[in-house]
Amino acid sequence: MNPQAKLIFMTSLLLGTTITISSNHWIMAWAGLEINTLAVLPLISKSHHPRSVEAATKYFLTQAAASALVLFSSMTNAWHTGQWDITQLSHPTSGLILTSAIAMKLGLVPFHFWFPEVLQGSPLSTGLLLSTIMKLPPITLLYMTSPSLNPTLLTILALLSTALGGWMGLNQTQIRKILAFSSISHLGWMAIIIIYNPKLTLLNFYLYTMMTATVFLTLNSMKVLKLSTLMTAWTKVPSLNAMLLLTLLSLAGLPPLTGFLPKWLIIQELTKQEMIATATLMALLSLLSLFFYLRLAYCTTITLPPHTTNHMKQWRTGKPTNVLIAILATMSITLLPISPLILALV
Repeated sequence: MNPQAKLIFMTSLLLGTTITISSNHWIMAWAGLEINTLAVLPLISKSHHPRSVEAATKYFLTQAAASALVLFSSMTNAWHTGQWDITQLSHPTSGLILTSAIAMKLGLVPFHFWFPEVLQGSPLSTGLLLSTIMKLPPITLLYMTSPSLNPTLLTILALLSTALGGWMGLNQTQIRKILAFSSISHLGWMAIIIIYNPKLTLLNFYLYTMMTATVFLTLNSMKVLKLSTLMTAWTKVPSLNAMLLLTLLSLAGLPPLTGFLPKWLIIQELTKQEMIATATLMALLSLLSLFFYLRLAYCTTITLPPHTTNHMKQWRTGKPTNVLIAILATMSITLLPISPLILALV
């Protein structure tokens, strides 16, 4: 892609995100979401492969439908209350429509079908944008409207997302699809707590973004898209493979690593809200996603594919590891001991 064009699209992406997260008026928030959608479409379809074009079409249709629902919800609220302020969403029907629209924007179950397909058709760099920065504006809108949303609906969406995100990722061999289902599962954790403690949702989102960025950048650096190629990538950059292993375990939420922090705090908050059954169910459902993270980690570092034929080993690259990957990986693995400081900052 032309560097000037890429610069324009990236600037538009940042502009759209900034407009949405800093606006008080529904029309401004909607305009920001539209700028975001239009800026990312060329980045999805830049390879001109039929799968990329299909992914861009699916993305456009779902995001356009979700944006129309956001507009419809805000107009209904303005009609009943005379308020266009985002924080004044007091009409219950508007709240339900908005929750559905944001669920569609984020890819929460049952509006999740587009996300794995779009991620599978996108390059890894665009997949990183779709999994991280594109989720920020909808989550900000949820954060601002959280006092007036329906807790039962959000809890059901969150439980279904965590369950299906873990369950549907079990059988995948394409790494981008596995990361898409991982994203759906993590969004379930964010959605369940947003009404009770919105700051925890943001903390979870920041840590998830950091860990996902590490995984995507590492895979992009190793040029890996499938489990079978991941199995032979260990000869290429052994240090990167070790970092990928630990980051995947952190994404799974295993205790000594950073990813354990949001899960621990969310379960603690749910217990304080006397939602013990929900907290137990969430913890059990996270075991599903733990399985496919362990499968990825296993393929990354331990085994070769079980073939009798001799595999072509990849040459070890002499290039040093990217500084950004090194910093992100270190943070993805080691932030748990300083969790009191993180909580004080949040």
